[in-house]
Amino acid sequence: MSGEESSPRNNERTKGGHLIGEIKNLAAFPGSFIKWILLGSVVGLLTGTASAFFLISLDAVTDWRYMHPWLLWLLPLGGALVSYAYMKWGKNSAKGNNLILEQIQNGNERIPLRMAPLVLFGTLVTHLLGGSAGREGTAVQMGGSLADSLSRLVRLDPLDRRILLMCGISGGFGSVFGTPLAGTMFGLEVAVLGLISYRALVPCFAASFVGHLTTVNLWGVQHHTYQIGQIPALSGMVLLKVIAASILFGLTSLLFSKLTHYLKTAFSRAVPNPVLKTALGGGLIIVMVYAAGTRDYLGLGLPLIADSFGEGVSPFAFLGKLLFTSVTLGSGFQGGEVTPLFAIGSSLGHSLSGWLHLHGPFLAALGFIAVFCGAANTPVACFIMGIELFGSEGALYMFIACLVSYVFSGHSGIYSSQQIGASKSSLLSIPPDTRLDSDRARR
Repeated sequence: MSGEESSPRNNERTKGGHLIGEIKNLAAFPGSFIKWILLGSVVGLLTGTASAFFLISLDAVTDWRYMHPWLLWLLPLGGALVSYAYMKWGKNSAKGNNLILEQIQNGNERIPLRMAPLVLFGTLVTHLLGGSAGREGTAVQMGGSLADSLSRLVRLDPLDRRILLMCGISGGFGSVFGTPLAGTMFGLEVAVLGLISYRALVPCFAASFVGHLTTVNLWGVQHHTYQIGQIPALSGMVLLKVIAASILFGLTSLLFSKLTHYLKTAFSRAVPNPVLKTALGGGLIIVMVYAAGTRDYLGLGLPLIADSFGEGVSPFAFLGKLLFTSVTLGSGFQGGEVTPLFAIGSSLGHSLSGWLHLHGPFLAALGFIAVFCGAANTPVACFIMGIELFGSEGALYMFIACLVSYVFSGHSGIYSSQQIGASKSSLLSIPPDTRLDSDRARR
């Protein structure tokens, strides 16, 4: 009897304990929220300032290259110099974006603060002398390096450190492209394909938003804008045309990723010494410039993007930019892939417009986000980027383009350490925590 009588009391005590625990948890929420707003904002301030300095410097060295065409002949020497600097002082910084992704996925390597100045120097040299590369990789690496240094300064535990690294990615991406919402989602999506960590949503937004405000409002850096123009009325035929174009965007992403990874392996096997390898790549770029008879495929590719939204580009301009960028990055030059992917996608979209009888700038906008989406495996971030850059009128088409490109790019991507959290197809059986590079080796 005593056991039966004590049972309700025990239940009351248990319920009371649960209630007290819930109250304590609720009381802790404001402190945690404020903590991550502050930490994310500090990361945003640091990454926004770094991105502003980088963008201003990038404009300066690009102008120098336009004014002094002979600088192209120094590309092999510049590439060799950067590779030597990484050999001498870089340590694990040479892993670039992949190092940051691996730490978010439970890695325990330190991201050295030296990564930030090294990648900044290397990217500026690449663009000054005529390499075809982007700027996202530089911003993300600077953001990750600064965020990891901050995590050590405030002594965060491993889980909080990973969240702060995601903030570094969001802050760098959002500030360098002027897309704070896309930057937020990019930091959440990029580490693991198919899975999003909403625990980091608030700090990543704080980092991306503050980073954007810092770059634009504090330092006065202005971002490039493009007009999408006429958007076709919704119809079955238009949807079929958009899907067909998006399949080609996804396959182009696949081609770029496969070719770049192949060239990285081929260059390393042919020339194991990194200094000589990059010098060889620089010489090959010079040969390609004179073989193509144009310098349109050097640098970021911003004129190519502008022409895709304006007077138009040659039908195979996308392929030229793809080849130049793959050789540049495959041979070891520093810089990102994203802006060249924008150029590849927008020029391909404009080239397809004549075949599909759709407005050129409209398809250029879809290609702009969809080719990047297929290569980075970040459909939500790319869709949001499309809305931030081009407006919401074409949101349905943008969403379709990102989804289709994401599926048709397969399990490939520009970040070889990206984990496959969820397979893109139920027909493919992939072990948990498989990375893109190990999946390629497995097949």
